[in-house]
Amino acid sequence: MNFYDYYGEGFDKEFLKNRLERLLNAFRSNEGVDADFLFSSPGRAEILGNHTDHNHGLVLVSAISCDILAAVKKTDGNKIKICSEGYSPIIVDLSDTQIKQAEKGTSTALARGVANALINRGFVLGGFTAYLTSSVFKGAGVSSSAAFEVLVAEIFNSLYLDGVLSAVDKAVVSQYAENEYFGKPCGLLDQSGIAIGSLSKLDFKEPLRPSISKYSMPKGYTLVITNTGGDHASLTSHYAAIRSEMESVAKVFGKQVLREVEEEEFYSNIKTVREKTSDRAVLRAMHFYEENKRVLSAVSALENGDSKGFLQAVNESGLSSLIRLQNCCVPNEVSQPVITGIEVSRSIIKDGAVRVHGGGFAGSILAIVNENERENYCKKMSEIFGEENVFTAHVRPTGTAKMV
Repeated sequence: MNFYDYYGEGFDKEFLKNRLERLLNAFRSNEGVDADFLFSSPGRAEILGNHTDHNHGLVLVSAISCDILAAVKKTDGNKIKICSEGYSPIIVDLSDTQIKQAEKGTSTALARGVANALINRGFVLGGFTAYLTSSVFKGAGVSSSAAFEVLVAEIFNSLYLDGVLSAVDKAVVSQYAENEYFGKPCGLLDQSGIAIGSLSKLDFKEPLRPSISKYSMPKGYTLVITNTGGDHASLTSHYAAIRSEMESVAKVFGKQVLREVEEEEFYSNIKTVREKTSDRAVLRAMHFYEENKRVLSAVSALENGDSKGFLQAVNESGLSSLIRLQNCCVPNEVSQPVITGIEVSRSIIKDGAVRVHGGGFAGSILAIVNENERENYCKKMSEIFGEENVFTAHVRPTGTAKMV
């Protein structure tokens, strides 16, 4: 097994050994038998394309070197059992995969939703038992829920579907579970980045069949994700408003999403759009158009070995999220940890970029830091936000997969 494909060149072998031993021992102790398979599902880092996927935009996303590890055994019968360290077991009867309102917002809903999506596609599923341990950073916005969804999809794929599902297939059924069963109106960025792996440009013009191109991060730079604090549990309405306001602009032109509205037509009719929607909706639409162009600019820089051009695009994206998208703090709140983290980062970093990470409003920021500055940057951010909230990550070339 080539662990470098999952954790990069500098991974902590002793830490991984201990994780695997603890996981396999837990499975054996509780089930009385050994697990047959090991699966790994990574977290993700959103590099560019902040809140554009749901309006069929362009994104640049990376799988990263933290993951959910799963020890799995195929079982007879029609039930799946998923046990995670520190949590009660999840049990789903595959003969009953309809939406349960009481499960909204839970991991059980995600597992049931993935199963339902696959059954609706005509697949015949069966039981399994899985034990999970996670190194996905807590509270850092690296999509632990998407990592879980895609993991469940890949376990079914490997055990019962002969591996017929593509990475995009797994992402699509996982998004369905999150939208319909969990109750979060997310786009496809998180699930796609996790299922595909690597640093990928995704074009969601055809949302269920995004075009995919893979790239490498500029040499000499490291990702650092900082959890600045805040709870996402009460923020779903704020996330949903971004999507609905962008779509309200599209509806002014008789379209469903902004990707269907020509940029020139939008800018030529801002007066009408303001009257029919709001100034914030106008600004968020501006962000959408400019963000798509920034993705293309960043990709061009990567192709030409232009690290400064790439970092400039990331910094400009962060500024647009602050001013136009307005997802760097909760409206009317005096607590603004994301903006504080970004501005502190700007005062430290000499060669790099920083931006809000993921959904925003509270939680994490992403910095791309010259390796020579990483230690100093992490030290200073740890002094402010706590060492336990500052995480170094590397681009992971492999998406969710069966390891053994």
